[in-house]
Amino acid sequence: MATFVAIKNKKQTTGALHGVLKYISQERKTKQGDLKFVSGYNCVPQCAYTEMLTTKRQFRKLDGRQFYHFVQSFSDEDRLTPQEANAIGVEFAEREFPDFEVVVATHLDTGHLHNHLVVNSVSCVDGRKLHQNAADLQAHRNANDTICQRHGLSILQKAKRHNQKERMAPGEYQAGLRGESWKLDLILAINEALEYADDRESFIENMEQEGYQVVWTDTRKHITFITSEGRRCRDSSLHDETFLKQNLEMLFLYRQAFGFAPATEEPEEGWLGELAEDAVRFGRYLEQAFDTPDLPPIPTWSESKQRSREALKKLAHGQKLTNEESYGYDFGW
Repeated sequence: MATFVAIKNKKQTTGALHGVLKYISQERKTKQGDLKFVSGYNCVPQCAYTEMLTTKRQFRKLDGRQFYHFVQSFSDEDRLTPQEANAIGVEFAEREFPDFEVVVATHLDTGHLHNHLVVNSVSCVDGRKLHQNAADLQAHRNANDTICQRHGLSILQKAKRHNQKERMAPGEYQAGLRGESWKLDLILAINEALEYADDRESFIENMEQEGYQVVWTDTRKHITFITSEGRRCRDSSLHDETFLKQNLEMLFLYRQAFGFAPATEEPEEGWLGELAEDAVRFGRYLEQAFDTPDLPPIPTWSESKQRSREALKKLAHGQKLTNEESYGYDFGW
């Protein structure tokens, strides 16, 4: 079923705009053979960032929100080709954002095709600033349904809540192999998000860019993932202890302690396997970081040593000692 969601990109800078455009246009996500499915509406995708920035400068609107980011997803049952999916994304951009520069990138690396649409916040026609609210998002969803129905695609009727299961239901893995399991798609998305994340914030942002919401708070024991169709899944229902909240927190702490290279592929033994190999070194790091040695005890002096110290202080200040003070004292000379 076709869906349309808005991605909450909290960081709104020109650098963030460049980063999002670079992310959605990755060849490993958008390329099939010699064809790359990235298109531009009112712009050339290869230089979209420059064009969008030029528009902002032309109308002197460089402040505030820089872009809007949406994900348009399609059901695998509709058997769309990448060309068709990308064309539908461009059609949507033309209908909903006629005066704005839009990049449409079709991602092929998950169980279902989906488009990323990044929209410049300033009109290239009249410099008008684009503002979006909940009503606008609903209007976009209605327009998306109309376009998809015209192309004979299924649309989402209403969000369905699914009961969480402690164990994977019979046949779910087999369904996943056929690209029909939403839960295995979620696992793939989490693994990919972990390739680029070194903390909780970057992980959540990566998941949002793939159309997932992440509820991760300090007061809750579990992380909850929400798909674009409204399906909810706890970390404890993903059949892999790697994704438990406590384990991800430990993973990010480890990465920050020893450095982390983005786009590092998951090792065969899994992320926690890699972490476990260095557990001893990690433990020593924590000891050094959080354990401080006790202060040395205040020295106690005998009466004679105390008198010697006072005499030394007088000598250091150029004062003369009395006969009593100098007699019989061992100053270590």
